[in-house]
Amino acid sequence: MNRTKLGRAFLAALPFLIALILALVLTVTLSDRLPARMASHFSASGDANGYMGRGAFLLTTVLIMASLGALWAYMAGRGRFPGRSYDGFAAAGYATAAFFGYLTTATLVLNLDVSDSGPEASFTLWHLVGACGAAAVAAALGLFVARLLPPSPDEPKGSGRDGARISLADGEVAGWARSATSWWLPLIAGATAAVGVALTVAMGPAAGVPLLVIGVLILTFARPNVTVDRRGLTVSGLLPWPRVRIPLERIDGATSRDVNALSEYGGWGYRFRPAGSGVIIRSGEAIVATLEGGRHFAVTVDDSATGAALLNTLVDRRRGGH
Repeated sequence: MNRTKLGRAFLAALPFLIALILALVLTVTLSDRLPARMASHFSASGDANGYMGRGAFLLTTVLIMASLGALWAYMAGRGRFPGRSYDGFAAAGYATAAFFGYLTTATLVLNLDVSDSGPEASFTLWHLVGACGAAAVAAALGLFVARLLPPSPDEPKGSGRDGARISLADGEVAGWARSATSWWLPLIAGATAAVGVALTVAMGPAAGVPLLVIGVLILTFARPNVTVDRRGLTVSGLLPWPRVRIPLERIDGATSRDVNALSEYGGWGYRFRPAGSGVIIRSGEAIVATLEGGRHFAVTVDDSATGAALLNTLVDRRRGGH
């Protein structure tokens, strides 16, 4: 790992480290004013509906901040960030750390001098406004800090036009279709949907329906179908919608290469990153299409070399090159 990547990893972890230290200092300093049973979760009306001890609260805070910081540092050190795309990644990390750091601090303050027999802590929506405001300010700071580092010299600079081709005769029509599978994504989708159903029954639709929708969306792209033809690059799932289609006129070129789901895209599913987006269900070979304007769209799929080569051929044909 070169110095630039080490610098990126440090700067990515820094806001989470600061938020963690602040939470630890406040918890230790104010421990004599905090109740043994702290309010840690609040309903939509602001009333406390979840509790944990001081030690459990501190441990949860450490685990959340340490895990997020380690994840951001790993992605910063191992990921690919063409151009100035790292700037947006860093801004997102600073915003995330500030958002959770504000909520942690607000929870501590709301529990100050609350007794087991007195009025309970109450969380107002203004705290969410404050958390979003802190995230916005931190994002601007992260953007400024990221600009202190130069682009990495090993970042990909090609347009994608130098990728392989498939020979087609004049008037010959060709298409390519493959699918990719992941055995664990359907399990996660089912578990998420099941939790959503349970929360809907126990706490109402507002608590469970979002998880239910997320579970269905994950299941939809658990086995994506990838097609390359005269319409461009199409990725569809088990349902008619959502569907992603990149027309030929938007594609500059395509290559086949291995991608790392965690370090490059921060996870699995339909992913967004500063340099582009993609449907990523595993690490491994993928079609990476370079779009006009320099952004990328990636999809992990078997036999990606053939799909990328045909896509280049169809793009050339549309331009009139063959």
